Amino acid sequence: MLNQGLGSWIHKRRVKSHGQAAVIDGAVTLRYEELAERIDRLANALAGAGIGRGDRVAYLGNNHPAFLETLFACGSLGAIFVPVNTRLAPREVAFALQDSGTSLLVNARQLESLAVAATEIAPVAARLVVEENPETAGSYEAAIRSASAEHRDEPVALEDTAIILYTSGTTGNPKGAILTHGNMTWNSLNVLVDYDVTSTQVALMIAPMFHVASLGMGALPTLLKGGTLVLQDRFEPSAVLAAIERHGVTALSGVPTTYQMLAEHPAWDATDLSSIRMLTCGGSAVPMRVLEAYEARGLSFSGGYGMTETAPGATSLQPEYSREKAGSAGLAHFFTGIRVVDALGEDLPAHEVGEILIEGPNVIPGYWNREDATASSFQDGTWFKSGDMGYLDDQGFLFISDRLKDMIISGGENVYPAQVEQAIMELPAVASVAVIGVPDEKWGEAVHAVIVPAEGQHVTREDIAAHLDGKLARYKIPRTIEVVADLPRTASGKIRKTDLRESHRKSTLA
Repeated sequence: MLNQGLGSWIHKRRVKSHGQAAVIDGAVTLRYEELAERIDRLANALAGAGIGRGDRVAYLGNNHPAFLETLFACGSLGAIFVPVNTRLAPREVAFALQDSGTSLLVNARQLESLAVAATEIAPVAARLVVEENPETAGSYEAAIRSASAEHRDEPVALEDTAIILYTSGTTGNPKGAILTHGNMTWNSLNVLVDYDVTSTQVALMIAPMFHVASLGMGALPTLLKGGTLVLQDRFEPSAVLAAIERHGVTALSGVPTTYQMLAEHPAWDATDLSSIRMLTCGGSAVPMRVLEAYEARGLSFSGGYGMTETAPGATSLQPEYSREKAGSAGLAHFFTGIRVVDALGEDLPAHEVGEILIEGPNVIPGYWNREDATASSFQDGTWFKSGDMGYLDDQGFLFISDRLKDMIISGGENVYPAQVEQAIMELPAVASVAVIGVPDEKWGEAVHAVIVPAEGQHVTREDIAAHLDGKLARYKIPRTIEVVADLPRTASGKIRKTDLRESHRKSTLA
């Protein structure tokens, strides 16, 4: 066997898990042998279109079997998969296509206008449109139907790049995190060990797989073990509750907002949840009232901490510790190491806050075409500098204290203030701006902009929203703004965002 990477997984499962449902999407069920054949056909179709080792293939679409088929077909060829967030604006999608050097884009028919707008800015050599009719010339299904079903065993090593996944930029444009086949494999092994995944797992995918958390913590470990994925292309509480009953869902992953919305839905009390064995929650700590709502149904949460650069798991908190270690992100994953260091990179004792460093085979080797960012992101060559602040207790449980890079997590989506600030500063009416995250009962955090208008100018939230519409994803557009005469700054001129957060907190209490 030449292929040691992701491209070999479903081929091996076609016999080991013959007859077992691999993916359920609405009325469509693909068994492992059927999924394997479709992947082989797609790999041959891509090869016929000139895609080979190292070439980049992007995917623009919500949860759908085609997402997984494209990922594994790329892995079969040694090509590189580039999943693109469907909530981005055309200019942002175009940046991912151009920066990665994408040769071929696979996009959902529902996102055709976004794909066209993006490829007008950043042309690609070819496109395949995912639609159900196999008779449509040039479509994804037509390509699969007309290609050979012969399995390809191309040489692919664990250290080869499998995925380029773009992270929100802290200083402007996003960075493409290089996720190797080894990164994704070892992360899946961490999940299998620490969350006790079984071959009978039925995982309901309610979060988009273009996010590394959904892909790395849910989809890939389940398929590696031979379980079943139930796909939903968007989160809708009533559909989630119905799917849990219909398919006997055993595993569900989400963020606090999604779990809160499920518990508040009118069908919550009447829904049979007895099949669920595992609930995992990321993004932020589970609020106590949500925790109690699920405990009342006999359910408890596993938590964790991670990021794109760790594929994504760094720590996990098991359900038995959800109250004893409330607020903790848990222990380091089985094959992963965690340190907390001071400004000089020296290890700190328990309970002292410092920067969190992460090491392990799940940690990326660097960023695509960004040697500068790669060099500055590691200590001693192997320890990834997370940019997050926290501390370890006496037992090694990690507690997150703050985000060194000021990242905002709103409804499970990462928002970096610098990108939003740069876009707002394009407005002549704005003299200066600072973007912060503020507490939000529904979304965890909401984007809030503090603005100093240019002399003689007047700025409203509607002005900001209209300017950013089409430039940034909607979840990045500030929900609220505050107009001030000046911003608090340090002696060197840097904005003191801690002061802004504290001021906002006091104003909400007044």
